[in-house]
Amino acid sequence: MSPSAAPSSAAAHAPDRLAELLSACVDDPARVTTDVPRRVAAAHDASPYLFTPRAVVRAVSAAEVGALMAGARAAGLPLTLRSGGTSLAGQAGGDGILVDVRSAWRGAEVLDDGLRVRVQPGLTVRQVNARLARYGRRLGPDPASESACTIGGLVANNSSGMNCGTRDNAYRTMESLQFVLPSGTVVDTALPDADQALRAREPELHAGLLRLRDRVRGSARSRATVERLFSMKNTMGYGLNSFLDHDEPADILAHLMIGSEGTLGFVGEAVFRTVPLLPHTATGLLVLPGLAEATDALPALLAAGARTAELLDAASLRVAQQSPDPVDEVRGLRVERHAALLVEFAEEDPGLLAQRVADARAALDRLPTVSDTVLVGDPRPRARLWHLRKGLYTAVAGARRPGTTALLEDIAVPMDRLTRTCEGLTGLFDRYGYQDAVIFGHARDGNLHFMLTQDFDSAAEVERYARFTDAMADLVLDAGGTLKAEHGTGRAMAPFVRRQYGDELYDVMRELKRLCDPHGVLNPGVLLDDDASAHLRNLKSIPEVDPAVDACVECGYCEPVCPTADATTTPRQRIALRREIALATAAGDEERRRALSEDYGYAAVDSCAADSLCVTACPVTIDTGAVMKRLRADRHGAVAQRAGDTVARHWGTTVKAVRAALNTAHAVPSPVLRSATGALRRLGAGELVPAWSDDVPRGGPARPAPHDPAGARAVFFAACIGSLFAPEEGGAGSPAGAAGAAGAFLRLCARAGVPVTVPAGLDGLCCGTPWQSKGYTAGYRTMAARTLEALWEASGHGRLPVVCDASSCTHGLDQLREALPESDRARFASLRFVDSVVFAAEHLLPALPAPRRLGSLALHPTCSTVHLGIETTLRAVAAAVSDEVTVPDNWGCCAFAGDRGLLHPEITASAVAAQAAELNAGTYDAYASCNRTCELGMTRATGHPYRHVLELLDEATA
Repeated sequence: MSPSAAPSSAAAHAPDRLAELLSACVDDPARVTTDVPRRVAAAHDASPYLFTPRAVVRAVSAAEVGALMAGARAAGLPLTLRSGGTSLAGQAGGDGILVDVRSAWRGAEVLDDGLRVRVQPGLTVRQVNARLARYGRRLGPDPASESACTIGGLVANNSSGMNCGTRDNAYRTMESLQFVLPSGTVVDTALPDADQALRAREPELHAGLLRLRDRVRGSARSRATVERLFSMKNTMGYGLNSFLDHDEPADILAHLMIGSEGTLGFVGEAVFRTVPLLPHTATGLLVLPGLAEATDALPALLAAGARTAELLDAASLRVAQQSPDPVDEVRGLRVERHAALLVEFAEEDPGLLAQRVADARAALDRLPTVSDTVLVGDPRPRARLWHLRKGLYTAVAGARRPGTTALLEDIAVPMDRLTRTCEGLTGLFDRYGYQDAVIFGHARDGNLHFMLTQDFDSAAEVERYARFTDAMADLVLDAGGTLKAEHGTGRAMAPFVRRQYGDELYDVMRELKRLCDPHGVLNPGVLLDDDASAHLRNLKSIPEVDPAVDACVECGYCEPVCPTADATTTPRQRIALRREIALATAAGDEERRRALSEDYGYAAVDSCAADSLCVTACPVTIDTGAVMKRLRADRHGAVAQRAGDTVARHWGTTVKAVRAALNTAHAVPSPVLRSATGALRRLGAGELVPAWSDDVPRGGPARPAPHDPAGARAVFFAACIGSLFAPEEGGAGSPAGAAGAAGAFLRLCARAGVPVTVPAGLDGLCCGTPWQSKGYTAGYRTMAARTLEALWEASGHGRLPVVCDASSCTHGLDQLREALPESDRARFASLRFVDSVVFAAEHLLPALPAPRRLGSLALHPTCSTVHLGIETTLRAVAAAVSDEVTVPDNWGCCAFAGDRGLLHPEITASAVAAQAAELNAGTYDAYASCNRTCELGMTRATGHPYRHVLELLDEATA
């Protein structure tokens, strides 16, 4: 069978037969989906290709993956393994069975004090590095997508990055793999008898690998080609250097798995050797007259010890100048043929760094830079320089014409041909009309990235892209380079593998694929394809659906921070589904449009936590949470909006009524309440009436009475959620009435001698989040105007800061101005909102008596602490009351989102499952957060009482 051919049979068109086969492979039907919306949502990745799978399965074990491979073979369907889906070349999608190997594969074990780490494919590179950081180590590969790139993708694509070169990539740092072959055989190269076991279980494969090894080694021409191409970064085709680097078939096959893009087997576990984390750095941007001067500077910089040298062409510098706040090095520069190098020196010790920089100064001073070279170590200016480099993708992708695709390609050439290749690419951009294209990349490795935007909705545009790609391939191969350096071959370059390697080595690759996957089940059309035009088919359309999301490049960076990722949909999928609905509407496919639209209400809009963490991860700064709030508002008619406004105008009365109702509810038998609330929800009140649970708290205490002492240093805005819901019981020996964050804050202020004002009319004020989150825009405007006016007066027209005791409400107060007309926003511009944790750290802790300390504390930051940028301060306050503060490695937003966790408890249960399991594997003296509803969610998830960190500080200093 050709490596590009997909299995096929009548079973591929028989849904009942497929469901029957899958049920035989997977013991939980909830982990198998064949419905249209979920299949469509899972189809999209960062590439320009689109394949809609016939089924999506969440696998939980290596044995299950093996069974699914057998099931796919029986069904005559291809099988694609999918983890993070950040892939740019189309290797993460297929039209058969799509197996999710992310959600149930997030295990990690640090070995040998961080010298090694055992990981599963579902963790991101950043998540693994967070576990290693405490040991002063990190993974060798450092891809720019480390926040979203999973270990599965890192292995599948042989990831490298800005610093690792060819020395510390996935191939070089891998110690052992556990993988599943299409036959179902599990191979673990950590076992001493791995090769003997492979020979016993897979004799034909074992013998074939020996035969291919000798074939490559026996040809001087093949050996020379492999040595030349793999002396550079190279992810084109299979890693044939394995046949030269290793002798035993098990070792050869394990290293061939690296970079095989899911076409040879499934890697369920990997052990990597780690590299030192270099915390002391000095960074500078060197602007030079042109590309030749920049590339000529590289040998001296690398000899001087530069660990990073990122190239930016003239077009990149022009894009950087369009930033709202460009760095000084490009501000005012009249860019002509200039180029720049972003260089960085890094060492384990500050003294070593100082010596390294001093030694490099002579080399730096000899360079023909257009201005003095300054190396900075301060994190903030360094971050701005790196934002210039990493922000290129954002700038170009975000500014592209709606309906076009952002294509990020990468190549590598020998260093002495780097300038000529850059100039050749620039010429091709001009010839084929890619006026917005930019070139940047890892110059130290001869590795160039270029980015362009492309419309695939017309034959003429596809032909333009085809001619450009052919010309680009000629340019790179004539320079002795590789057409893929980092991003994997995928579908984009599969038809060009033969052109790069020649017939002999291409045949070796085909034979390797046949030996491992004789039925062609795994990812057909990826990495190898005999069809010269395969890269021009199955290209996706990007319709305009909403200016707020049209810039989405479907990269999936948002997914690791999304709390509903394992429960319903992610931000990427919410946007992709809107695009699919638009395409179905345009095509007149009413059945498909209806199926997608009916599911969208719950799966996308209602289940969204709307915490907007997605905007913190999105490279083009899309706030999908805000869009979902707007869609909620669009569903409310005039009557509903008036009702929301009425609630806002009578908020004090409403809070009292809810408190009374909660207290009354606790006097009613639980079965009665569950039956009553369940009936109301079934009648359509699912977004208003919570499902009753015995852990729903009683009503809370009244908000603090007005108080205006002389010399007040702040206005205290006690959040209404502390009044709606009673706090957890205080610790042993806590003073009477001490419960609650508001009471704790006021006592701490009194104890520290810091007077604060409590404004009059507080009972009727709110941060507005309940209305904003649910889409009641009229009520939101009413509450915004009332609350801001009251706080404006109480703060002396902005003279005093406004302190809030719930982080989500602090964030909500800071956003209130957006609900008002521009003129009113300006009026309240000087209002300052400060979280109580920050105020305590800055003004109370220094004046408080030394706290009695706990031994250990589990801490839950909230999504709002991320938005406010106060996680470090929260940890500092927690550390004031505990010797050991632990934030779970699996931390994420709890998705309680005000009342969302009460309305849709399944969302919170999914969001916190991993961190709850991690926390319950240990024991802690106390559990803390900084937001009452988040405390409710974490208490429910873990069974341990979460309290506001200021309550603990209050008790510790009483």
